[in-house]
Amino acid sequence: MSADDYTEEEQIVGVWPDCWAAFGVFRAMATQWRTGVGGVTGLDYNVLPWLMKVSGVEDEAAVLDDIRIMERAALDMIHKGA
Repeated sequence: MSADDYTEEEQIVGVWPDCWAAFGVFRAMATQWRTGVGGVTGLDYNVLPWLMKVSGVEDEAAVLDDIRIMERAALDMIHKGA
């Protein structure tokens, strides 16, 4: 999927300030999706501690919770047409 697959309104995403750290880490994880025979299965969490450290994340548990929510939403969108 690319930006061309969405309308202009669908391409704009608002991020609440309290979710900004998690959103930054989630974006940095863009190349860390695990895939298998059935397609994308989820994020590879092995790199998360390092990304959180270099991103200056203080509340890692809260950021992880937010990332899991974004991951689930992304997977739902990815597999919507499957």
